[in-house]
Amino acid sequence: MAHPGDVSALASLIDAGELRARDIVAFIGKTEGNGGVNDFTRGYFTQSLMALLARHTGEPAEALAARIPCVLSGGTEGVLSPHFVVFARHGDAPAQPVDTVNGSLAIGTAFTDPLPAEAVGRWAQVESVAAAVRAAMNDAGLTDPREIEFVQVKCPCITSARVQDAAARGQTVVTTDANRSMALSRAAGAFGIALALGELPASATDADLLADFAVACNRASVSSGVEVTCNEVIVLGNSTRWSGPLRIAHAPMRDALDLPAVGAALDRLGIAARPQVDDADRDRIAAVLVKCEPDRRGQIRGARHTMLDDTDINAQRHIRGAVGALVAGVMGDGRLFVSGGAEHQGPDGGGLVAVIAAGRA
Repeated sequence: MAHPGDVSALASLIDAGELRARDIVAFIGKTEGNGGVNDFTRGYFTQSLMALLARHTGEPAEALAARIPCVLSGGTEGVLSPHFVVFARHGDAPAQPVDTVNGSLAIGTAFTDPLPAEAVGRWAQVESVAAAVRAAMNDAGLTDPREIEFVQVKCPCITSARVQDAAARGQTVVTTDANRSMALSRAAGAFGIALALGELPASATDADLLADFAVACNRASVSSGVEVTCNEVIVLGNSTRWSGPLRIAHAPMRDALDLPAVGAALDRLGIAARPQVDDADRDRIAAVLVKCEPDRRGQIRGARHTMLDDTDINAQRHIRGAVGALVAGVMGDGRLFVSGGAEHQGPDGGGLVAVIAAGRA
């Protein structure tokens, strides 16, 4: 992407007949905004994208935006490169499994109804996300939670305007701090994914959000932004009823220095990094998806870090730049989806990495 509204690369693929617009079902990407509440690069990109698809499908942009998840993370600090990943599918599920051993990349999507401000960061959002994850699993034909490798959710946040709207309806919100609302929304999204996958403790309540970090889902990736009003869900897994060259593998990162976790995800796809992926294997990699979090205890492996105390640079920008560089160094490529704010997503103070790659030719 040359700028946050640049969809020319996708337009070229469609114009050349290499990709059919009607087959596109989801997007995940990085824009060069600040990643905060006022990061409008995400909405700018979505608007440009849906206008392009509308021209090729004849479907109104508003209708496309209501059925095609567009999950964007702002902030391309350091060596990260603005880019977006396009997910497309076609055909119907076969009557019998195609590959009874490995399976191929499977994708399902779902949307919730618009979430009122008073539901953000509360149990109502947890249940809403869980229902949407189950719907996305059904859309992908994934019946076993063990088939799922990565669940991406985009959640709304609470702005001052949404606070006023809730008050006018006699409702109260969980917080009037927009930044904290983003964190609570991400946390509720992670709980919702865990609930749908059967990983959430029966004793969990919304009081555990941003409180009990022992509750976490190693397959959850959640972003929050002002550009959405509902929860958008993308489920990725491997299924024997799907065909195609791609597979996905994930691994939890125990902290921001967990280089072996990156290698573990690659190993599952038959890709070696010694210490960097070679040119042939790099060409096999279609996408790298990472969640990370500055350790709230202020230390990484016993050494103090200063991310949480820096009043000049937001801690999430620090961690995206640091972990982005670590993973990019392994991949030899800066086109990575590296998203901060990994509350309850992977180990506390860490996160997770997922890689989508083609098999060997």
